[in-house]
Amino acid sequence: MLSACASSNSVTLYDLRCENLNNPTGIAVSVPHFSWKIAAQDNGMKQTAYQILVASDPSLLAVGKTDLWNSGKIQSADSVMVLYRGKELQARSHVYWKVGVWDETNKEPVWSDVSSFSVGLLAASDWSGAYIGFPSGAGNPESPLLRKAFDVGASAEKVFLHLNSLGYHEIYLNGAKVGTAVLSPAVSQFNKRSLAVTYDLTPQVKKGNNELLVWLGRGWYHPGLPGVVYNGPLMKAQLETLSAGKWNTVAVSDASWKCAESGYTGIGTWKPWEFGGERVDAGKLLDDFSTESLNTVTWHPAAEVKVPDHTVTPMMTEPNRIQATVEPVSISRLNENTWLVNMGKALTGYAEIKFPALKEKQEIILEYSDHLEANGNPFGQGQKDRYVASGKGSEVFRNKFNYHGFQYIKISGLESQPDPAGIKAYLIHTDYKGMSSFQCSDPEMNAIHDMIHYTLRCLSLGGYLVDCPQIERLGYGGDGNASTQAAQVMFDLSPLYANWMQAWGDCIREDGSMPHTAPNPYRAGGGPYWCGFIITASWKTYVNYGDARLIETYYPEMQQWLGYVEKHSVDGLLQKWPDVDYRWWYLGDWATPTGVDQTAQASVDLVNNCFVSECYATMEKIAKVLDKTDDAKRYAERKEQMRQRIQERFFDSAKNSYATGSQIDLIYPMLEQVTPSTLAPEVTKTLFRMTEQEKKGHLAVGLVGVPVLTEWATRSRSSEWVYGMLKKKDYPGYLYMLENGATATWEHWNGQRSWIHNCYNGIGSWFYEAVGGIRSDENFPGYKKVIISPQIPSGITWAKTSKETPYGLLTVNWTLEQGVLAMDLIIPPGCTAVLELPEAVSEYEWNGKPCQKSAGNEIGSGTHKIAYRLQ
Repeated sequence: MLSACASSNSVTLYDLRCENLNNPTGIAVSVPHFSWKIAAQDNGMKQTAYQILVASDPSLLAVGKTDLWNSGKIQSADSVMVLYRGKELQARSHVYWKVGVWDETNKEPVWSDVSSFSVGLLAASDWSGAYIGFPSGAGNPESPLLRKAFDVGASAEKVFLHLNSLGYHEIYLNGAKVGTAVLSPAVSQFNKRSLAVTYDLTPQVKKGNNELLVWLGRGWYHPGLPGVVYNGPLMKAQLETLSAGKWNTVAVSDASWKCAESGYTGIGTWKPWEFGGERVDAGKLLDDFSTESLNTVTWHPAAEVKVPDHTVTPMMTEPNRIQATVEPVSISRLNENTWLVNMGKALTGYAEIKFPALKEKQEIILEYSDHLEANGNPFGQGQKDRYVASGKGSEVFRNKFNYHGFQYIKISGLESQPDPAGIKAYLIHTDYKGMSSFQCSDPEMNAIHDMIHYTLRCLSLGGYLVDCPQIERLGYGGDGNASTQAAQVMFDLSPLYANWMQAWGDCIREDGSMPHTAPNPYRAGGGPYWCGFIITASWKTYVNYGDARLIETYYPEMQQWLGYVEKHSVDGLLQKWPDVDYRWWYLGDWATPTGVDQTAQASVDLVNNCFVSECYATMEKIAKVLDKTDDAKRYAERKEQMRQRIQERFFDSAKNSYATGSQIDLIYPMLEQVTPSTLAPEVTKTLFRMTEQEKKGHLAVGLVGVPVLTEWATRSRSSEWVYGMLKKKDYPGYLYMLENGATATWEHWNGQRSWIHNCYNGIGSWFYEAVGGIRSDENFPGYKKVIISPQIPSGITWAKTSKETPYGLLTVNWTLEQGVLAMDLIIPPGCTAVLELPEAVSEYEWNGKPCQKSAGNEIGSGTHKIAYRLQ
């Protein structure tokens, strides 16, 4: 929503953020960054200066005063990630801020509304109390309730709860849930780090006596995984009140807390194919969490548990929340007491089922799958819940601390059909904002785009992107590399990537070796394309969001990993490195269609060395941004040396081909500028000819190849070629998935294993950057400067594309009619667009006026109409 603040020149400020979060409580730094967006009705508005006011009391800001920082008038157009430079902030600081901006007229500034943030507990010394959990031997420790009464005096201005849980948690105060987050906190590498969440309890607290309840669930805190030392979830809590500018500790976690069983326990090992679900003993469930209800169960003193030293960090990504409700499209009977529920589309999240009258101790089994086998039964993926009835009339099952990836629910043990109105599924993902949109004249392209857009929503859960929600739930770097550009174009994922890269930084080994997943709970397959994700994802986050924190923070880890690569290189080319207990396999491309040999050594070596070359090129750019001139020079030299060695080793001059001659083998050298410019046209001809003659015009790449192909095709303006492959309805292809019942993208082109997966989503950026025509200029990160240049395949006559940038919503709507391309543009203030015209076009119309083509063709903020005739 736009701020209520208005001015005579119709400028408003909105979406104020601290550390890329809206009004965050408990941030992980004492020197934060501020960002804001500007809306202006008039064209050409430019921010020429800003002033930030920061205070400990909002009443100071109301009269234009501060006690923490008054930046003064700063002559700058910056509005993204502006660094705080005021008085030193401490842990627990609760801070209010607002910003004013001047435009090109230099008249009175326009001011924003007031936003706020607080600093979390930053050091181990900030925490008191112990980790506590359910005492062993007293019952099932897997999902306990922990209870504490506390008093709040009349002088308390704020009441904050700092909670560091090992496993998931939910908070209840005086019987009511605090907030709307689910499956909190986000993921971390438990043997290195756990996350804390700060809750502002002020709106719900009462003066006098209050009842705090924390409900815990295991999540990734499962026995046998790194850092796990107890057979149940644990937590450390600290309750504090603010009075007269001073924080006072009211309660901490210790043995004085009381514990009870909740009626929920886990099913499964939390390992691949064994994520199970939850067993609910309805006879142990409470009707509510009022004091009266709580007093009806048996309580035990909490057990204090010694946990190995590790870093506790405030969570810096949005929490998970329920994003949509899905209702079933059909219920069919499989036998006398078994039913199959079809939710109509695959999703990641909870199931909720209201049962007809059940007998006491009657057990209902719920099995989940994202697709059916040929015989009509759900494909077994190890997802299962059990519900043990109370026999007390109306009964409802709902997930709490586990989730599923599913479209189908098989209900066993139920004699009568469940009421469709009593069945719901809830889509859950990290609560990011800024969803982009794309639509064009070709319904089949829209269907592919929408499937990818929706799939990425199903995968962005817990502050990282899972490979799949039902079988592995791992943050594979290869899957991440395969989808990062598409995901970051489609959504505002800067905080999510900050959390994910934190896990990658925690997972590096002393010798510089990286795993294939982060967090890294156990050994998983992959290759260099998986390990180097910390370099490529950090850079893309900088380019797409103007957020330099990741390239600054993890630069040493990036260098360490490249050092490890060099140890395993011979004559300038990377060779296979050894398998270890946390990483195995040595893949090139992966999940290719039938007929493409992804295991061919020549292809594996080519793909991996092209990726290393890409990493050197990226490190050169990162070093330049960080003003590390000598490093940049060194990486540039290694990049060029490697390009030369790849060309010498893998190019076949007789065939104008590389390695095995597959699509990825031909494309990756061209993308990474290994191929000399004089040879690129001939290699491109080889690619097109092979695709048409050998692959019958189909995509012939896998997880690595899809984003490589997409980026090369966008850069080389080969959209006609891509469009032709996307239009194929037979195997392999996206329309083949859709024709065969897909609602999310698959793990394999033939539909094996998972039907909600992150293998093939990289094509998603093509809709925005090629057809939509919106490309970011990486020299001006965060879409501060964008290139507008639609690539129009024959068969598409219009497209509507919008991208939420750090500066606001950018829109390009175009139509092609009788050879004339007409574009309606909306450029947010702070962003400059460069109109990139085809070579044959020498003039165009801009808002009805004729213009000559010139270098730059820059367009400022506002709404614009562009038209030119295509030759």
